[in-house]
Amino acid sequence: MAQIQYYFSMLSPFAYLAGPRFAEVAAKHGAEVVYKPFDIMALFPRTGGAPLGQRHPSRIDYRNVDLPRQAKKAGLPLNLKPMFWPTNAAPSSYAIIAAAKAGGGNVGGLIQTLLRNCWAEEKDIAEDAVIKAALEENGFDASLADSGLLVGAETYAANLEEAVGAGVFGSPFWITAEGEKFWGQDRLEDLDLHLSGKL
Repeated sequence: MAQIQYYFSMLSPFAYLAGPRFAEVAAKHGAEVVYKPFDIMALFPRTGGAPLGQRHPSRIDYRNVDLPRQAKKAGLPLNLKPMFWPTNAAPSSYAIIAAAKAGGGNVGGLIQTLLRNCWAEEKDIAEDAVIKAALEENGFDASLADSGLLVGAETYAANLEEAVGAGVFGSPFWITAEGEKFWGQDRLEDLDLHLSGKL
């Protein structure tokens, strides 16, 4: 069975755009996915990146054109400037970590629900009620939002260190068991081809 380490940020519009297609690729290959949400704002200065507001205007302008194009290609609604972004990504990340540990529900679906909440539905994914509703929608006990705080915080910090050590510098980022790396929602086809033995 293929295993994929999936590093992602809950602030990433590209993780949102990747969600459904990545789920299809993983299911196609029967891959075990290890979900690793991390703090991208802490990652950037350690790996040569910069938060959106600190990027050159040309890069920001291109992002503002390209994101809607990519959303259209993916068939997903997208608000380029969500009301609640950036927000505190930690609470939703902790809930995802707790849900993955608890099992019994759809972790990929939980991630996509929360990303959709942010990027298409004008909800603040740092809010307890939003997180609990997403947990329940995807087959998890809503109380994980409360009970998973300690383990979530420890794992969230560990995921950042693992990401830096593994050469991760953005979101979404996938690493296969063989150490092959794929960055960005536009590299999902390459991940698929690799898992098929064609790349």
